[in-house]
Amino acid sequence: MNKKNVKCVVWDLDNTLWSGILSEGDEIALNDGVLELILALDSMGVLQSIASKNNEADAIKKLEELGVSQYFLYPQINWNAKSNSIITIQTKLNIGLDTFLFIDDQPFELDEVKAVCSEVECVNALECSDLLLHSRISSIKTTDDSKYRRQRYQEDEMRDRDMSDFKGPPDSFLATLNMHFKITQAEEEDLVRAEELTERTNQLNSTGITFSRDELASFMVSQNHDLLVCELEDKYGSYGKIGLALVERGECVDTIKLLLMSCRTASRGAGSVLINYLMRRTKQQGKRLQANFKRTDRNRQMLITYQFSNFVEIERDEAGNILFENNLEVIPDVPSYLTLTTFKEEFDVIC
Repeated sequence: MNKKNVKCVVWDLDNTLWSGILSEGDEIALNDGVLELILALDSMGVLQSIASKNNEADAIKKLEELGVSQYFLYPQINWNAKSNSIITIQTKLNIGLDTFLFIDDQPFELDEVKAVCSEVECVNALECSDLLLHSRISSIKTTDDSKYRRQRYQEDEMRDRDMSDFKGPPDSFLATLNMHFKITQAEEEDLVRAEELTERTNQLNSTGITFSRDELASFMVSQNHDLLVCELEDKYGSYGKIGLALVERGECVDTIKLLLMSCRTASRGAGSVLINYLMRRTKQQGKRLQANFKRTDRNRQMLITYQFSNFVEIERDEAGNILFENNLEVIPDVPSYLTLTTFKEEFDVIC
């Protein structure tokens, strides 16, 4: 049984989101309880989209008239198979299909999606009134970041559109964003979001290990650990808290026990900024730097990030746990297109 929290709900339109069939000229109104459900999911940080067989212009106009068009990311309104529409949405959002839930009133459409996208949970529209009680939704913890998740995806869409229109090399475009990257020690108010990051982040995650809020709280006050959080903002707005690092401090060796970064920031070089910061501060203390890594089915990108940062494998056990080490001879500068702010630290050179 899939126990992952739902990250995206995809709605059909006719006789699902609204009553009536748009193309047949029926009088259209949102079904009872649907608006409240849309608003509740949005406030929880659950993304929403549409897979509907309709005329796109007519459907978008009706969604605008009903006052809900802004809640749906990358709506797919066409005459294609709905499985194809869901795969398109998944590609745009860059989240796993196993975190999708699809609502439709037609058994044929539900079966078609299930046949092609077996990871997607399919729900008949007649049963969606109790959706907030669904175990994969009711367990979602709401954070300050989750409340703005849809808005941040919409800001990403603006960034991507402007980048595609930009004439020049990528770094020149990034220089126009006025990016500010901040690394701080985790505080009490960061713990729920930090727990969420360990649960939601898959591609740029060094081990795939999840930590509870209580476990993270213990690391936060530990004399032998640093729990760091990262935030990124630019001229379009804040990405929110998008990164986490757990470092175990040893007498002569620091070990990165967990490093993760939201995949939304991968194209901004955010993962490397955090790694380079950890390299730089470890070198300032005269220590060695090691990092734990465990291959999962989705974190190849993090493996490449470590390798590009000159981490070399020194140990591997039968379970596939890898220990990397960096000789700290080459530490790249902070990219010129980005301003980095860190908390003040005072080091004693001890090794």
